[in-house]
Amino acid sequence: MTANVAVETTPEIPLWNDPSHPVSARVDALIGAMTLQEKIAQLYGVWVGASANGGEVAPHQHDMEEAVDLDALLPSGLGQLTRPFGTAPVDPALGALSLLRTQTRITSANRFGIPAVAHEECLAGFAAWGATAYPVPLSWGATFDPDVIRRMAAAIGRDMRAVGVHQGLAPVLDVVRDLRWGRVEETIGEDPYLVGTIGTAYVQGLESAGIVATLKHFVGYSASRAGRNLAPTSVGPRERADVLLPPFEMAIREGGARSVMHAYTDIDGIPSAADEKLLTGLLRDTWGFDGTVVADYFGIAFLKTLHGIAGDFADAAGAALTAGVDIELPTVKTFGAPLADAVAEGRVPESLIDRALRRVLTQKADLGLLDPDWSPVPPAFAGADLDDPDTLRGTIDLDSPANRELAREIAEKAVVLLANDGTLPLTAPRRIALVGPNAAEGTAVLGCYSFPQHVGVQHPEIPVGIELPSLGESLAAEFPDAEITVARGTGVDDGDLSGIAEAVDTARDADIVVVALGDRAGLFGRGTSGEGCDAESLALPGAQQQLLDALLDSGTPVVTVLLAGRPYALGRAVEDSAAIVQSFFPGVGGTRAIAGVLSGRTTPSGRLPVSVPRGPGSQPATYLGARLAQASEVSNIDPTPAFGFGHGLTYTTFAWSDLTVDAEQAPTGGEFTASLTVRNTGERTGTEVVQLYLHDPVASVVQPVQRLVGYTRLELAPGESRRVRVTVPADVASFTGRDGRRIVEPGELELRLAASSTDTRLTTRVTLTGPVRELDHTRRFHAEFTVG
Repeated sequence: MTANVAVETTPEIPLWNDPSHPVSARVDALIGAMTLQEKIAQLYGVWVGASANGGEVAPHQHDMEEAVDLDALLPSGLGQLTRPFGTAPVDPALGALSLLRTQTRITSANRFGIPAVAHEECLAGFAAWGATAYPVPLSWGATFDPDVIRRMAAAIGRDMRAVGVHQGLAPVLDVVRDLRWGRVEETIGEDPYLVGTIGTAYVQGLESAGIVATLKHFVGYSASRAGRNLAPTSVGPRERADVLLPPFEMAIREGGARSVMHAYTDIDGIPSAADEKLLTGLLRDTWGFDGTVVADYFGIAFLKTLHGIAGDFADAAGAALTAGVDIELPTVKTFGAPLADAVAEGRVPESLIDRALRRVLTQKADLGLLDPDWSPVPPAFAGADLDDPDTLRGTIDLDSPANRELAREIAEKAVVLLANDGTLPLTAPRRIALVGPNAAEGTAVLGCYSFPQHVGVQHPEIPVGIELPSLGESLAAEFPDAEITVARGTGVDDGDLSGIAEAVDTARDADIVVVALGDRAGLFGRGTSGEGCDAESLALPGAQQQLLDALLDSGTPVVTVLLAGRPYALGRAVEDSAAIVQSFFPGVGGTRAIAGVLSGRTTPSGRLPVSVPRGPGSQPATYLGARLAQASEVSNIDPTPAFGFGHGLTYTTFAWSDLTVDAEQAPTGGEFTASLTVRNTGERTGTEVVQLYLHDPVASVVQPVQRLVGYTRLELAPGESRRVRVTVPADVASFTGRDGRRIVEPGELELRLAASSTDTRLTTRVTLTGPVRELDHTRRFHAEFTVG
């Protein structure tokens, strides 16, 4: 086999293969030539695993599904290949060869020569063995830097495209509503504007590389009761419209996302997979989305088995198709024989299949999969000799130096310095006590959708595939002259107290204690953070708080470092730690980034994308609370955070001054322009994040006390000042009114220029005049910053 492999075509090119015709005409012609079974085959995937020796993929055996017979399925065609790289550890080059050979088999088996779309997870990097593990999305949010996330996503997309993958199942645009939810690490934060801007940047980067970005989970998954995974969701129409939906609106309109994944959950008794008003009425008819809607894994079958709104799998298939789901993932179940039987029996009209098929084939045409010159040979094999798999092993690098440098940059920008009494940065410490369950564990930087934690843990005999220096190793490199003594103290969640005394003795013999606490990422209860790893409270897992308290009593200054998937209540450590450094699963460059902050080699610039709770039992609570959600004399529970959304310290100081507003009044269709000066008054270069919050004192429906409507990062040298100008359109003051319409009301507003949700620096009051104005999804999303 050589690199010029191509699909054979007849001398006369069928209309559907002829790129000189409009895509719509090509798709219509192809649909008209297909049998019912061939149509249905394009609407489902098969879960496969690439061959370790470069042979064809094999169907993945999953405990929720029966075995799949590819020989029986492929003559009708196949819509998708599920996770060929992300199912088992396989050398990337041999995985690409396996995918190539499988695509050749697929196109040869069906009479139209249509290849499958190959999709993969890419939440914190391409989920393949040996691929760079980037920081998790919560760290993306901590950067407050859409540009660096856009560049990361483009790099991820290039790696995926190079080996033959077409679609990525990311980003997660769920807005955090309860920090106990295990998938907090997969989200970007608790504010819809931050989630929307960072998530849209990720979409833009992935799509720029030719990969179909998939928005998930549409919608409401993160708002489940008590923070339990796949639990009932209780949100009203306003919370859905004003908090949960805006990130999806932005990513579709500004990001150009070509796919959406429905959520598992139901809202007010209607599962998302069967919600026609959501998936067709809102998503397509109102927003104009013209891509594909894919099922979350097994989500269509869940309409029968979990939600109980379908009597059999045929009913489930019909309900999903009617709602607007186009593709069943991860493998064929309801869209196979049950759907064919339902059509034959008249229970499901064939027109619904044609509607979904038109979207699927249009996307395949846009990807070039219907073109006569399409080849299964991916870009990474250009010019390669494909006849000898052994010569290919190790030839594709998915963890390049450029990738790792980008991962390091993001990790550094995402480290948040929560507290510091002046101990940091450390100046030539002689003796460091490094204590805690995450002190010597290299995988402590990884989230649950990283390949080593998601798949690799099931294959302990296979090397991890990427370099993951532990915090201990990175501190040794950062402080080569220091004596570093490591003590585990306790495990992440084993509750073991037997090592605490030794840890305290180690602390007493040191000049400084660095205690590395936090999480272990996993799935479905196998970790303390991750999908299905929900928390009963926000107390540190296991005996970590006991260890921390004992170290605080040691008499040696303690620097508390968190490597975690969610923020935790830290008890007395909030006041008693010499410093607190928060990192959210920062990826391959994470421990070096933390070490650089501790030494002062880098200046911390991250800001909290979620609030850090003061007490372990205050959930659910986010900074977006209305007045009734604040601390009061009529409740004994105080939800006030220890550190608020947007908080983060640096190693310098900044002065904000000279706030001016061009006009104090504007019509409800107008805008305001404010300007301020930010000056670095310290002795080090540093980054300030100017955040703009909107406070609406009087509205026709209850509003959050404040909400983020814009932000910008400023890097300033010592003594340097910049004039920051922000244009605030009235549209950003819009909300869903009593009758369900999005409106801007006249009245007074307060613009708060702030360093965080709890640290307002400058305020100004402005007034909107004129009539109530109605808006739709084409509204202006952003307060626009310019820096002079």
